[in-house]
Amino acid sequence: MIRKLMLAVSLFLLASGSVLAQENDVIYTDSTNRSEVSTSGSMTTTIKQPPPSAISPQFSAGNNSDLCTIGVAGAVQTQILGISAGTTFTEENCIRLKNAKVMYDMGMKVAAVSVMCQDKKVFDAMMHAGTPCPYNGQIGEAAKLGWETHVEITRQELKDSDGMDVKKAATFGLGGLAALLLIF
Repeated sequence: MIRKLMLAVSLFLLASGSVLAQENDVIYTDSTNRSEVSTSGSMTTTIKQPPPSAISPQFSAGNNSDLCTIGVAGAVQTQILGISAGTTFTEENCIRLKNAKVMYDMGMKVAAVSVMCQDKKVFDAMMHAGTPCPYNGQIGEAAKLGWETHVEITRQELKDSDGMDVKKAATFGLGGLAALLLIF
């Protein structure tokens, strides 16, 4: 019985709810605000040329490790003018090492040591170690005596064997590039 009563109440509520919804179909909103939006404008884009670019050339030894060169390159771009430059420098110590290795591989060990002794640091290290660099084909104590008796010739020979190092060459190259930029 309670079930029948609950069913009857449910049906009554559903029926009365739909009747109320049908009577109040109209939704009325009162507003006194007015708004207007107007937009106008134009945009024009003109591209006449690509942006200027100064591309520096690439200087490298690539995959060939037998080259004893170092590449230096640079570029500068302004709104009007672009300049790029590059050069290579030979690394003297690299050449010295390669020459000494080739001589050693051919069995000319004294000549290989003589090539390495053209570097002042190697020369000093050999003297401090008690194994002086060869002097006019002499080795050991005879070479040490030859180097000690001809000190002025030794200093001049070491000074003459020093070429321009890479740092100085790079500084000159970059200084030249900067001077060129100042001209323009």
